[in-house]
Amino acid sequence: MPTSVLWLRRDLRLADHPALLAAASDGPVVPLFVVDPGLWRGAPARRRARLVASLRALDTALQQRYAARLVVRHGSPEQVVTAVAAQARASAVHVTAETTPYGRRRDARVRARLERAGVGWVATGTAYAVGPGTLLTGGGTAYRVFTPFASAWRAHGAPGPAPLPARLSTVALDGEPLPEVADDADLVHPVTGEPGWHPAAGEAAALERWAAVRDGSLAAYRSDRDRPDLDGTSLLSQALKHGELHPRTLIADLAGRTDDGARTFVTELAWREFYADVLWHHPRSAWQDLRPLGALTYDEPDERFAAWREGRTGFPFVDAGMRQLAASGWLHNRVRMVVASFLVKDLHVWWPHGARAFAERLLDLDLASNAHGWQWCAGTGTDAAPYFRVFNPVAQGRRFDPAGDYVRRWVPELRGIPGAAVHEPWAHPEGYAAGYPERIVDHAAERLEALRRYAAR
Repeated sequence: MPTSVLWLRRDLRLADHPALLAAASDGPVVPLFVVDPGLWRGAPARRRARLVASLRALDTALQQRYAARLVVRHGSPEQVVTAVAAQARASAVHVTAETTPYGRRRDARVRARLERAGVGWVATGTAYAVGPGTLLTGGGTAYRVFTPFASAWRAHGAPGPAPLPARLSTVALDGEPLPEVADDADLVHPVTGEPGWHPAAGEAAALERWAAVRDGSLAAYRSDRDRPDLDGTSLLSQALKHGELHPRTLIADLAGRTDDGARTFVTELAWREFYADVLWHHPRSAWQDLRPLGALTYDEPDERFAAWREGRTGFPFVDAGMRQLAASGWLHNRVRMVVASFLVKDLHVWWPHGARAFAERLLDLDLASNAHGWQWCAGTGTDAAPYFRVFNPVAQGRRFDPAGDYVRRWVPELRGIPGAAVHEPWAHPEGYAAGYPERIVDHAAERLEALRRYAAR
C-alpha cells in the first residue's frame, strides 16, 4: 500500500481536515511540519512561542487519538519535504492549499521538485470556507467591494465539515525537536489585563472557547463586539490563524440560527475571507496600496511615530490600544481602526509603517486582514472607505468605552480619572497629575491637514 506525506502548515488540527482525510484514504501517512527558517526568523518571539504551543498540542492529539507522532524537521521546505517523501517512499504529498503570496510561491517550488522526483502533489481544501479566487463578479473579475462579495459568498455556501478519519495508519520517522522558545510569562490577558497570561493553544482549547462563545456571548455579539471594555469578541483569531479550527466548522455550528449575533459573526468571517480573496488576486497589496491616491504626500516616521507605537500620543483611547497590543499581543478590532486612522490621518504616515508595527507584535497576525484592514482605514484599499473618513479618537472612545474602563485598564496614569472624563484628561484638573503625556498633535488641525493633502493630490 502506498504511503503519503501530510505536510501541515496553517491546519494544525484533526477535525474538519479534508487534506488529512484524503491522505488517510491513501494509506499510511507521515504527519510532517517543517520549521521554515525563512518564516521562523521573521517572526517575533511571542509568535514563535504560540506556534510551538500549537504544534505540541497537535502532537498530543495525534498520540491520544491515533497513537501517532508529529514529525518535525527544520530547513528549506523544498529540501525537507522532498527528503521526507523519499525516506518514506511516499507516492504523494498531501497539503491544504496555501493562498498567501509567499505560500503560493513556496508550494510551486516544492511541487516542481517533487514532480521531478516522481512524487504527486495533492492539494485539498484551503484555510477558508470558500477558497480565495473562487468567486468572481458577473463580468468575470475579482471583487473589490465587500457587500457584493459577501452576497456571493453566502450564496455559494460552504461544504459541511469533513469527518475525522476512522483510523490513521502512520509511518514512524525520526524527527527533530521543536525549537527552543522564550517564555511568554510577560504576556497579559488581552481583555482583563491580568499578568502571567498564557494563550490557550491547540484544537481542544479552540473548540472549548468556541463552544463557550456560541452558547454564551454570541447572543450579544452584534453590539458587544465593538466594545473593547467588554469580553464581547470571540478571541478565536489565533486559533484561526494556525488552523486549530476551520471557519467551516463555525459556520456549520451556526446553521439555522437567525439571531443578530450569529448573523453578525458570520459576516465577520466573510470579511476575513474577502480580504484573503483580495490578496489572492492582488498579491502586491500585502504591502502596497490596492488603490493608490495619486500624488498624496506622507510624512516619514519620526518621534511622533515612536510615541504612537509606545502609546504616548496623549489621546487615551489610542494609547490604551497600543499598550494593549504591546502587553498582550492582541488588539481589539474597533481600536485597531482608531489607532490606524490616527497614524495615517493625524500623523500622515503611510500605512505600511503601521502594518509592520502590528506585525511585530500581533500573535494573531494574518497578512491579508492586516494589510487590507490598514488600507480600509487609509482609504487606499477596498470598499467605500474614502480618505476623508477620519476617526475622532475622543468621540470613538466615548462611544465604545462609555465608562472609560478600557482606558483605565491599559493606561495606569489615568486610573484616578472617573468615568468618561478619562477620554479628555486635558479637561480634568487631575488629568496630568500621574504623568500622562500631553497630546502630540491637535486632532482638529491634523484632520484639516489630511483633507488638504487629499484635495491637493
